[in-house]
Amino acid sequence: MERRAGRINKPLSGKVALVTGASSGVGKSIALALAEQGADLALLGRRLGRLNAIAKDCERSGATVACFAFDLENEQPNGLVKEVAKKVGNIDILVHSAGEIQRANVTDASVSEFDRQYRINVRAPFDLTRVFLPRLIKRKGHVVFINSTIGLVGSAGVSQYAATKHALKGFADSLREEVSAHGVRVLSVYLGRTATPMQKKVHQWEKKKYVPERLIQPRQVASIVISALSLGSEAEVTDIRIRPTIKPA
Repeated sequence: MERRAGRINKPLSGKVALVTGASSGVGKSIALALAEQGADLALLGRRLGRLNAIAKDCERSGATVACFAFDLENEQPNGLVKEVAKKVGNIDILVHSAGEIQRANVTDASVSEFDRQYRINVRAPFDLTRVFLPRLIKRKGHVVFINSTIGLVGSAGVSQYAATKHALKGFADSLREEVSAHGVRVLSVYLGRTATPMQKKVHQWEKKKYVPERLIQPRQVASIVISALSLGSEAEVTDIRIRPTIKPA
């Protein structure tokens, strides 16, 4: 697709990125950072109005942006490949940033809620990766999983979420071993407490004061992701763990 003037010297010029969970939090910051660095975008989320607002901000950086109202929990992604290609081109970067969390001790947890977290946190990233992977292989692309430190070490009260995030880590690790020989790079980013709407909800459950300025900032996550994506093909960043300097009281 034709590139806009003034973008050809940016690190990700000529690249197309698909970002899930792009309407808020980390996904929003990554989308904005990708646009600033020259990428065109396909934004996925449930709230089309919010996506359109983010798209306008991205377009100010010169990006071509297409928004897709998509329910990761219930919809099948097979038709997305052609739709995305038609509107912005074949993707080079796939960023999985959407996620869902519910808090409950095992004795109080519901299987239906576990299934919901599984569908959003594990099955959807698997299915999206599966359908886009042939084109990512052709373009020697990049897959980014925004995970959680809970995906490395479980914690009380979030057993369902921890299980899905451990599963996401396992999928990313296996995927990396399958596609590395094809030149596709796979990055997992394990976040501690980050200033997002989800984290605000967690603080409310825990009855802790929410002080976002003391947490990881979404723009900091985006900066690190952009740095990894901007490396030459000779190097691959596989795992990054980020945590806030000060733990919430």
